[in-house]
Amino acid sequence: MNNLIIKNAHIITPQGTSAQCGRQMSELLKIARGTVEVTDGRISYVGENLEEDKPGYQVLDAKGRVVLPGFVDSHTHLVFGGYRPDEFVWRMNGDSYMSIMQRGGGIFNTVRATREASFEDLKVKAEWFIDAMSRMGVTTVEGKSGYGLDKDTELIQLEVMQAVNNDPNRKVDIATTFLGAHALPQEYAGQPDKYIDFLINEMLPLIKSKGLAENCDVFCEKGVFTIEESRRLLTAAKAMGYGIKLHADEIVSFGGAELAGELQALSADHLLHASDDGIRAMQAGGVVATLLPLTAFCLREPYARGRDMIDAGCAVALATDLNPGSCCSGSIPMLFALACIYMHLSVEEAITAITLNGAAAIGKADSIGSIEVGKWGDLVMLDTDTPNVLPYYTGMNSVQHTIKRGVLLSPSS
Repeated sequence: MNNLIIKNAHIITPQGTSAQCGRQMSELLKIARGTVEVTDGRISYVGENLEEDKPGYQVLDAKGRVVLPGFVDSHTHLVFGGYRPDEFVWRMNGDSYMSIMQRGGGIFNTVRATREASFEDLKVKAEWFIDAMSRMGVTTVEGKSGYGLDKDTELIQLEVMQAVNNDPNRKVDIATTFLGAHALPQEYAGQPDKYIDFLINEMLPLIKSKGLAENCDVFCEKGVFTIEESRRLLTAAKAMGYGIKLHADEIVSFGGAELAGELQALSADHLLHASDDGIRAMQAGGVVATLLPLTAFCLREPYARGRDMIDAGCAVALATDLNPGSCCSGSIPMLFALACIYMHLSVEEAITAITLNGAAAIGKADSIGSIEVGKWGDLVMLDTDTPNVLPYYTGMNSVQHTIKRGVLLSPSS
């Protein structure tokens, strides 16, 4: 049933169909005793409590508990082969992310495992992650390719995500992103321009013709892809109708945030070392700054300057960066805690960051990310009457129910 009434709810939601910037991020609609009605999967009413129930609707009495928009995890790499726990220990012992990558580990380790994995193996693993994320309130994720770095495996990663999206009983929608420029494959060693040509001339048109990806991303970083290489790829992708995104300024201050602002990208992600000029460029270009504190935590790196970005008028999103290398975690509870404790976001700002601004970072703020009439009925009910438990239950799940397009998912589903 896609018809649902939630009554006696403490409704808390950002509002709008675009990213909220600066002070707007803390300006949430709050209804102490309200009703949300979902009809045929879409929100048809939100407001003060309605006492009368309607025939043909499942009714859920929230009993004063908090109801939020479904969480949008706008940066994940959830389709991959193998795992890399040994590298995690190497980093704990002092090896750097880039040094591991330069000796054939890192992304290349996962590339080998993903090329060897079957479609079904990749799909089963992705569905396991999706089930876990759904229990933590996630209703939409962004999923990136980038562990094939060749034609066939990149297509298989995207086709796995398409298969999950085509399941009528899916719990989470996947917004697909082509990240062929995740690293320079060993087959193109010393020939980055030739590889960018391959991505532009062969992969982008092919993926577009198959409808396999909505967005295009690039790892714009020292030792990976340069500013000019990134600009050339993203300019071509934007001209073909892709939304464009960047891994930017993760390892060093490299100018990725400035490039994102120049190209008016949907988002620039990581940003641990974004410069003041980069922050201003993102604000001027309407770029969502997607921050990934779980990755900083796992890498023992300084956190991105989320407080400074919000104070400068940027739109900030939060995401997990679930991946097999630098952050094998999709923990929404820990994400909230790190964002509020170490990046100095308020609870209200963090809610906006992982709902409406996360939706904007994947180009979907017109249909998800807030509790408003006409948007999909993607909702989260907490087990308490206050949203302050989100960082307070440090690393523990406070979600009682996840609702996907009006369908109530049991906690153990």
